[in-house]
Amino acid sequence: MRADAHHLEPSVMIGSAGLTPAVRREVDAALQAHGLIKVRVALDDRAAREAVLADLADKLGAAPIQHIGKLLVLWRPVVPREKPERDDRMPGPKVVKVLKFSKSGNHRAQVKKITVLGNMRLAAGGQLKRAKKRKTSVKKAAQQP
Repeated sequence: MRADAHHLEPSVMIGSAGLTPAVRREVDAALQAHGLIKVRVALDDRAAREAVLADLADKLGAAPIQHIGKLLVLWRPVVPREKPERDDRMPGPKVVKVLKFSKSGNHRAQVKKITVLGNMRLAAGGQLKRAKKRKTSVKKAAQQP
């Protein structure tokens, strides 16, 4: 964990007012978002910084990883969030290779990469056409509720 925290910048800074409820909420929000965070403490007393580290770890259910100078490193496992599946979602873009063979057969085929969006289709000859909804007849449209 120490090696993973090495490149991090402090995400929360505790000023001279100390550990206030607002600061505790910010540390909790940062732990929820990132899991591993650095906290910079502006207090000069080492014992006070250790007390802040112990208090944060105890109240927020985090593990104290490191205390170097005025930097504190805390870790708490991130709860995985589930993304709801959307029914109205269209297919995303995809890259399609189109081969165009030479007429004589003596040359290599030309390869062309085309990005096909969700509302397009690939027609004969490698042309892109926008997909349109099928038109139903007037009779069928009147019959459906």
